[in-house]
Amino acid sequence: MPSDDADQPLKPALFLDRDGVLNEDRGYVARWEDFRWIQGARETVAAFNRAGWLVIVVTNQSGVGRGYYTEDDMHALHARMLEELAAAGGHIDGFYFAPHHPESKLERYRHPDHPDRKPNPGMILKALQEWPIDREASFLVGDKPSDLEAALRAGVRGVLFTGGDLRAFLDREGLLP
Repeated sequence: MPSDDADQPLKPALFLDRDGVLNEDRGYVARWEDFRWIQGARETVAAFNRAGWLVIVVTNQSGVGRGYYTEDDMHALHARMLEELAAAGGHIDGFYFAPHHPESKLERYRHPDHPDRKPNPGMILKALQEWPIDREASFLVGDKPSDLEAALRAGVRGVLFTGGDLRAFLDREGLLP
């Protein structure tokens, strides 16, 4: 839950793309039976939580806009993710999603270049406004150039994850807390 207290000390944030970073990107994942964690993802989230970092997911979800699944389906999937993370000692502080797409079947999600849809930085900028985040100490892990572009535009370091074990990757990069 975002903070209303502007006097809170700033914390670093780990921004994570969802598909391809937290879970295997199997194309428009919306059902729990299609969801597979990336190796080391749950442990990574828990490690950053223990170190006092905020963990924020920023995810394009054009499958909503394209009518492949609903926002309720996506929220249900996120709730299951949170349950499994809790069992592993972790949590996500905030989910930000962009259901927009230029070719959306649903008018409310049709937009030629929505400010929230990566590579635009809108989701990250919203999180920076809503949470006591130390921008300079924070970074984003994404699996696509559009993720890194969004981070750059938001003034946050971006790190390209190319697959494998997320925790081992961040350890090799010297980024585990």
